[in-house]
Amino acid sequence: MLKKIWMPLLTVFLFACNNSGKNSSTTNDSTDKKMSEDTTHNMTTTAIVPELPAVPDGAKVYFKNLKNNATVTSPVKVEMAIDKMKVDTAGPVVAGSGHYHIFVDAEDSLASGTMVPKDSTHLHYGKGQTAASLPLSPGKHKLTLQFADGLHRSYGSKLSTTVTVNVKK
Repeated sequence: MLKKIWMPLLTVFLFACNNSGKNSSTTNDSTDKKMSEDTTHNMTTTAIVPELPAVPDGAKVYFKNLKNNATVTSPVKVEMAIDKMKVDTAGPVVAGSGHYHIFVDAEDSLASGTMVPKDSTHLHYGKGQTAASLPLSPGKHKLTLQFADGLHRSYGSKLSTTVTVNVKK
């Protein structure tokens, strides 16, 4: 019975995140088709979803190469890092692991347990990528790095960080 519920759920998330890549890829998977509201509604109402894993003490997420108010050129190279947790692909929920999302000119973090939207300002790196190249227009931009579990549920403000960058013309 449990296999009948988990297999469709897992299949949808694996296809939604194109789970075949490895860590150093610089592309994101935000251009994949969005899951329909009906699909996500059916998944959450018909499947048993595991609890959001706890954030280990001392865990933190950060941009390895960007400092607040840095002047950069487009495309902006972004290197993502986390301490005390493991980067993994989207899919099964595994304690002590997750993957990155970058919010461009959006909120500073999502509440813990909130699913990260998949749109032009919420970029998903569900293949376990640790680097990205962001084409940004000249001017100031706010970049937020948000870590989330295998089901794209935010670990909240504990595992997010925000910087402002100035993209030169």
